[in-house]
Amino acid sequence: MSCGEPHETDCSEVLDHLYEFLDSEMPDVDRDKFQHHFEECSPCLEKYGLEQAVKKLVKRCCGHDDVPSDLRAKVMGRIDLIRSGAAVPEHDVTAAPAARPTPAAPQES
Repeated sequence: MSCGEPHETDCSEVLDHLYEFLDSEMPDVDRDKFQHHFEECSPCLEKYGLEQAVKKLVKRCCGHDDVPSDLRAKVMGRIDLIRSGAAVPEHDVTAAPAARPTPAAPQES
């Protein structure tokens, strides 16, 4: 997404790292750059506001549930793959392989 206006920080970079910004998981220098971008780019500010509202809603509705450790490990593994630039499969590679259906027994007539 791009608003079509030139910015010091490109809209696509801001949107690619939006959750890092929302979760305060980026260096202050980058946070300042993103904050400046939001001040001059209303489409990105709108997207930021929407994602922030969704995040608050999820926290309010699901914030008290414990995350199963195996799910956390799967999510963190996938994040590590993405950050490393490795190809990330579309399907869940950590899931047990689906059982093959057993052939049906012949029907008697």
